[in-house]
Amino acid sequence: MAFEFKNPDAPAIKEKNKFSFQEFFKKVKNFGTIPLKERLFFVQNLRVMVTSGLPLANALKTLGAQTKNKRFKQIILDLHDSTEKGVSFSDSLKHHRSVFGDLFINMIMAGEASGQLDEVLTELYLQMKKDHDLIAKVKSAMTYPVIVLVAMIGIGTAMMIFVMPKLITVFEEMEAELPFFTRMLIALTNFIANQGALVTVFLVIVAILIIVFIKTNPGKHFWHKVMLNTPIMGKIIKKINIARFTRTVSSLIKTDIPIVETFKITSKILGNIYYQEALQSSSERLVKGESMAKILESYPKLFPPVVCEMTAVGEETGAVDDILKDLAIFYEEEIDETMKTLPSVIEPILMIVLGFGVGAMAVAIIMPMYSLTQQM
Repeated sequence: MAFEFKNPDAPAIKEKNKFSFQEFFKKVKNFGTIPLKERLFFVQNLRVMVTSGLPLANALKTLGAQTKNKRFKQIILDLHDSTEKGVSFSDSLKHHRSVFGDLFINMIMAGEASGQLDEVLTELYLQMKKDHDLIAKVKSAMTYPVIVLVAMIGIGTAMMIFVMPKLITVFEEMEAELPFFTRMLIALTNFIANQGALVTVFLVIVAILIIVFIKTNPGKHFWHKVMLNTPIMGKIIKKINIARFTRTVSSLIKTDIPIVETFKITSKILGNIYYQEALQSSSERLVKGESMAKILESYPKLFPPVVCEMTAVGEETGAVDDILKDLAIFYEEEIDETMKTLPSVIEPILMIVLGFGVGAMAVAIIMPMYSLTQQM
């Protein structure tokens, strides 16, 4: 079944449909310069220093001095200079929105307004730690399949380049009609040997075009729909987005950020465009006075009944933040269990693919040899 969600009452979401090469290469340039682990370390230490009574400017100066990442070090020192001049911490962070994000900035702003910056930093630390743990689990679970796939491609390519040319010479000397699989393997080997550079350039161009397409609005919709409909990955993606949604909304509500603004901020940190658009539309419906549970129910493909029912209970009891936190813990545990069993689920599929590839190549090589021995 194709994955779609439609809500006639929700206003249309306007989004730029053009791809910017300048923005793309800017992201590539800055990619990975400030890992989540370093930002997590920054928040953790800042929380400890602020809680112990150390002035914010002094805490930032200390953290800047001990940060090894040059770009992040400069950012922290810039924050120190701004706060020392009397600029609020949240306003200083706005100059580095691409690094810290709207969630971080708005929660700091709420903490300054309420005089509970230490508590907000604690909440931010927990939020970022959960994100870090989630990313680490996904990477850990996907490492084995990726290594196997890369090894399969590498071994196959090496066979085509180094082994098959020598065997082709033997086959040609046989002057016998070769089996179909053998002829196919020889044709593929000759093609790679003669057109290898052209094939490489073609694959690189195709990869770049795919990346560019996925960065566009139609490309995102297409790719994210495909991922949501993929049997194994679809469930994982939904759980990850729901876990981040529930934990983020819970954290923002705890810091007294309005629910409409909470949904807008949360929409920007979710990875799937369908979830982003759902929350953007939901924020406008919340302005009209609709309940959160009722709005979530209008997206049954994105939010399962348990999320809607628990949210309704939270709204009735006035404990939405606690209910959503419990939901976040539940889905995070679900993701943890899924990631533990994922390698065992993917391994048989990889073994079948690997076995088919090795078997096909073995048949293509052995059958002519068998025919040669019979002739002798």
